[in-house]
Amino acid sequence: MQNKLENFISSKAMPQVLNLLEHDNLIVKIKNERKTRHGDYRRLPNGKHQITINSNLNEYRFLITLIHEIAHFEAYKNYGRFIKPHGIEWKRSFQHLMLPFLNPEIFPNELLQLLAKHFKNPKASSDTDVALAYALKQFDESFDKTYVFEVPLGSTFKIYNGKIFKKADKRVKRYECVEVKTGKLYLFNPNVEVELI
Repeated sequence: MQNKLENFISSKAMPQVLNLLEHDNLIVKIKNERKTRHGDYRRLPNGKHQITINSNLNEYRFLITLIHEIAHFEAYKNYGRFIKPHGIEWKRSFQHLMLPFLNPEIFPNELLQLLAKHFKNPKASSDTDVALAYALKQFDESFDKTYVFEVPLGSTFKIYNGKIFKKADKRVKRYECVEVKTGKLYLFNPNVEVELI
């Protein structure tokens, strides 16, 4: 396990991570990129628990995602299976598990302030925290991406699945975008990666 994770996690965080993963019934698998999620947790029919994490994440997003999924395991172990997936039990577990990692030896200073704010009330996905998601993307290998908030009003863009949209008005936090082919209206978070057409 350690050899696998060394490629994705800072050496300063490894001892704490390995300590959290010391469970006979917990399996961690590293997967190819999935567009709809960074990672997931599930209880397997044989009673074991499995966490999967995308291999394309930068070291900071990888660590946050791994701790997010370990928090699901801990919440299940401590509170049972009848809790909400991202309810108060999970939030408290996530906060408790993440706290030792929130230091300048593991995260750069520009992320620490955003992480401290995020972990006051963690969301189901760090991507819903636009400022944090954008800051984390600064550490991706290829940062030559365009985001919805950068697209001029009325311009068209394409998303990962090939669908083409035209950017319309901004609501409070998200942008209205009309799918060109169907005329359907969709709401996009500002930090969705797109390709300008």
